[in-house]
Amino acid sequence: MKTVSRITLLRRLPGFLLLTLLAQIAAAQAPIQYFRQYDQRGIGVFETSKNDTVPFNDLKLRVGGNFTQSFQTLSHSNESGVPLYDLGNGFPLAQANLNLDFQLADGVRVNLISYMSSHHHNEMWVKAGYFQIDKVGFLNSELLNNLWKNLTLKIGHMEINYGDAHFRRSDGGNAFWNPFIENNILDAYTTEIGAELYWQKNGFLLMGGMTNGEIQGSVTAPNKRSPSVYGKVGYDKVLAERTRIRLTGSLLRKSSSVNGTLFRGDRTGSNYQFVMEPANATVTANAFSGRINPNFSDDVTTFVINPFVQFHGLELFGTVEFAEGNTAVENGEVQYTPAANDATRFNKLEKRKFDQVAVDLLYRFGKADRFYVGARYNKVSGTQVFGSSTTVATAGGISQGTRLDVSQERTAFGGGWFITRNILLKGEYVTQKFNDYPAGDILQGGKFDGFVFQGTIAF
Repeated sequence: MKTVSRITLLRRLPGFLLLTLLAQIAAAQAPIQYFRQYDQRGIGVFETSKNDTVPFNDLKLRVGGNFTQSFQTLSHSNESGVPLYDLGNGFPLAQANLNLDFQLADGVRVNLISYMSSHHHNEMWVKAGYFQIDKVGFLNSELLNNLWKNLTLKIGHMEINYGDAHFRRSDGGNAFWNPFIENNILDAYTTEIGAELYWQKNGFLLMGGMTNGEIQGSVTAPNKRSPSVYGKVGYDKVLAERTRIRLTGSLLRKSSSVNGTLFRGDRTGSNYQFVMEPANATVTANAFSGRINPNFSDDVTTFVINPFVQFHGLELFGTVEFAEGNTAVENGEVQYTPAANDATRFNKLEKRKFDQVAVDLLYRFGKADRFYVGARYNKVSGTQVFGSSTTVATAGGISQGTRLDVSQERTAFGGGWFITRNILLKGEYVTQKFNDYPAGDILQGGKFDGFVFQGTIAF
């Protein structure tokens, strides 16, 4: 029998100690009030409920994390002749999140999440932090205490609650709540500074929110800047054992922005790495492969309906979304400076529109729903702008671009196995087509397909 050398044991010791420490942390976490679990218990959870199930004892700190490693075997092609990245089978950069949750008072908690490694920001990067208030006993007001039995207030730099798809998306190392590998093609997700007020009673939900409208704070005087104003109305009810229905509608409006990012606010990157990207692509610069950015960076109005149905092992989740907006140059807000010596003036153009349909159909089975299989269909169509430019100090340097109707269509078949409630192994076969892109564009006649597998941990 081959013996293991002392040097080999010493090399492996830090890894063994780390795994032991993580297991102890996961087993002995302090319970947090009004909290969504990061592991399998968090699946199917949207807004945190008003169920008061955890007693408050004292100040608490909960340290959690997510880790995801993928293996992809994808291939891609186009008809434009533009060279594509030389894809091969392999392991993309592993992604990890650090989750800190603090119980500060009865019904008062703080959430802080940082990306330790991701496909876009490879360095450690703070995602967001927010303050959630579900009780106001610190105000010593019986009236407010009674009102707050149905109210929740969130304040901070946080993931905004537009639509329901963001509750099921992969987010850096956190791929546990997404039954598939990647998010929607039109990925409505961003973090902004603001507040959200919720009212929940007997399954009914009302929410109103207002934020600064941009992914970063700024004190620089802008030309035009307005807040994002949004809301959600819904009904979520368990009708019988393993039978649940939920239906929500969300609306968001932002009239002007320096750099609006509702459909490009992700800072971790796609889980289909380098598909349909140029030959010289890099992890940071080409992080969002397989998605579409409508580039509504100046103004946006968008509405989404999300149905969710569970019947025993069957699960259906849908997205029907309608969005319109423009860039600043399309809105006539970019004009030549005197130095350009160009008298051309640009008028405000009609809003461009994008629509999205997405359907997830799953069947969960086995003890504690440890296994699932499913299919996803996702299509986005809309008017994209090509060739716009904003060089204001050079004659001919401004262009409002050329508008063309394009679409992308994706189908995925997959499944997963919860080895424990903290460990998930999942995989899928995916195919995606890019339709009606202009001649010479890298996406002209584009297509990719293949398999992606992920191992993901959450605690």
